Amino acid sequence: MEKYTKSWDFHGRTLTVENGEIAKQAGGSVLIRYDDTVVLSAATASNQAKDTDFFPLTVLYQEKMYAAGKIPGGFLRREGRPSEHATLTARLIDRPIRPLFAEGFRNEVQVVNTVFSVDPDCSSEMASLFGSSLALCVSDIPFNGPVAGVIVARVDGEYVINPTVEQSDRADLNLTVAGTKEAINMVEAGAKEVTEEDMLTALQIGHDAIKELCAIQEEVIAACAKEKMEIVLYEINPVIRKYIDETGAERIREAVSIKGKLERYGTIDDLIAEMEDAVADMDWENDAALEKAVKQAHEYCVEIEAAEVRRLISEDKIRPDGRGLDELRPLDSQVDLLPRAHGSAMFTRGETQVLSVTTLGALSEAQIIDDLTTVTEKRFMHQYNFPPFSVGEVGRMGSPGRREIGHGALGERALLQVLPTVDEFPYAIRTSAEVLESNGSSSQASICAGTMSLMAAGVPIKAMVAGVAMGLITVGDTYSILTDIQGMEDHYGDMDFKVAGTRNGITALQMDIKVTGISQEILREALAQAHKGRMEILDNMEKAISEPRPEVSKYAPKMDHMMIPVDKIRIVIGKGGEQIDKIIEECDNVKIDIDDDGRCIIYHTDREAINKAKTMIENLIREAKVGEVYDAVVSEVRESFAFVTLFAGTDALLHVSQLSWERVPNIADVLHKGDTVKVKVISIDESGKVKVSAKECIEKPEGYVEPKKQPRSKTGDRKKTTDSANVERRVFRKKSAE
Repeated sequence: MEKYTKSWDFHGRTLTVENGEIAKQAGGSVLIRYDDTVVLSAATASNQAKDTDFFPLTVLYQEKMYAAGKIPGGFLRREGRPSEHATLTARLIDRPIRPLFAEGFRNEVQVVNTVFSVDPDCSSEMASLFGSSLALCVSDIPFNGPVAGVIVARVDGEYVINPTVEQSDRADLNLTVAGTKEAINMVEAGAKEVTEEDMLTALQIGHDAIKELCAIQEEVIAACAKEKMEIVLYEINPVIRKYIDETGAERIREAVSIKGKLERYGTIDDLIAEMEDAVADMDWENDAALEKAVKQAHEYCVEIEAAEVRRLISEDKIRPDGRGLDELRPLDSQVDLLPRAHGSAMFTRGETQVLSVTTLGALSEAQIIDDLTTVTEKRFMHQYNFPPFSVGEVGRMGSPGRREIGHGALGERALLQVLPTVDEFPYAIRTSAEVLESNGSSSQASICAGTMSLMAAGVPIKAMVAGVAMGLITVGDTYSILTDIQGMEDHYGDMDFKVAGTRNGITALQMDIKVTGISQEILREALAQAHKGRMEILDNMEKAISEPRPEVSKYAPKMDHMMIPVDKIRIVIGKGGEQIDKIIEECDNVKIDIDDDGRCIIYHTDREAINKAKTMIENLIREAKVGEVYDAVVSEVRESFAFVTLFAGTDALLHVSQLSWERVPNIADVLHKGDTVKVKVISIDESGKVKVSAKECIEKPEGYVEPKKQPRSKTGDRKKTTDSANVERRVFRKKSAE
């Protein structure tokens, strides 16, 4: 096949597609150039179907650090496990393409996106989604695409498609939306309390841009697409269907209406086990056929369960637990469960329960980021943990998987919008969401619990954030929107639409659907219903804690900050860090963060230790000013002058004529090393030499007469005076140098 290359202008940037030259042995591959961003997307499928009850699709987003001119960190200096950003991007691509494969497709499919070059202002994530869809469309893999995605930002009131990094930083709305030319099928958003109407406008603008990208893909498909491979879609044995329909289907349907989650699931599991045993007793030709038959019996029972859930909701408007379509489960909010944590809260909604713990630390404890984005560290971390016991199961516990990372990122985005700035609250902040019990919507419960734990920790957030998950059941032309979906409704429904926000507006969105797309009408209705639910949840949370605590916990690090002149930073640090180490040691191991711009923040649980360290730093950077008065300590005494220390690092010269209003023949008769004398700064010359006066701090005697100037001395005396003055100047220079 000849190489295919074509370019288009897409909202001010050049989008180029290349096919037929690179990765030709893959099922389908395209090289996408989006200005200076270059991504290779390759899709390959196995020839034989897998014997599984799910579609084995794997989507990868590979960050090559050379793409940004970086050498990877770590001991090995090579790319290792995917970063959180890479994992989230892979999920972002997976979610819109997965619904576009045929039901029953069981061939293993792998889509690999390799980022070869990255321009931060030209999204490699959206280029990879575009490339993934196009690689599948031109391949021999059956795929009902194309699909595409864009980022929509609102900057200074204007909506921008695929904004630059600078525009994203200034935006009050950042929305990632994907879909086909007919409808939207994936949404991910963070926003600074925007209205539902503004969000709908952004969604529409995004979908219009998606239609442009789908049209480009259709043009490439017409020129480059391969013939699709023939596949056999997975089907359940009709004999098994018939048996279960006659003996167990009705009992499974009845069990769906049991209100308690564990009782309902337990009854259904028992019925499924009964059907599996009965099917296993049938006459099968070999063990492999027997095993397959038992699996199909299980699958068909689950199909019956799903169909009954959908029927009850769409026809009878009855949910499995008896709630109305827009009704929340019972709510409970609590704070201060953990006495030593900096902040803690627990939020319970029905059979979903999350404990959130907030920890405060120095800014130097921010998370270091090593990926292809321009972000180098994260000051706020929201981490979501989902142990198997939360759903009554036994399972592997280890590092977080894709789902935990994704749910954590959603909660982080929702809460980030209301956090104080670094200048307002210079702490690193971590919220840990521990899911203790789950029956759906645990990610949104983690947002509710996280909000309260932040407030309990004394973090001055701008407003309370609550989250609710919306569901959708579509049957033909009818649909039902559900508020606060539980696990069964999520599993068997057509949509999981998570909406988080304050009383003033939305802070985060996430939508995944199992159908090919949903209309603007459904989105509008779902957002309105979510708004109603969010207000009810906020009412409940406010009963537990209505505003942030005025002070951080006694166990949390206290903080004070100051500005150090940039040219004085080296003085505070000292040679090899000697000076700052001394301060830390003498002040009970305080933590001190100093930025290049001179901002200095001191942390410790004991306020006295902070104050002591601050005083030591102030003394190091302090500068004397004319008119200031000090209790100075005499450090050296000569015949006609003395050196006194005003404060650490600053000495001054006190001449005998400035010691008293009365004449003092010899200053050594009055002052001795170690004495304390009150002095006033009377001059500072251009080189920084300080002169002080003690008599200026003493009340002038009544009737005091300024002494007359002595007559001009003889030559010999004048030479002696001059020599004395030179000695004084030399000693001062030496002292200053020291």
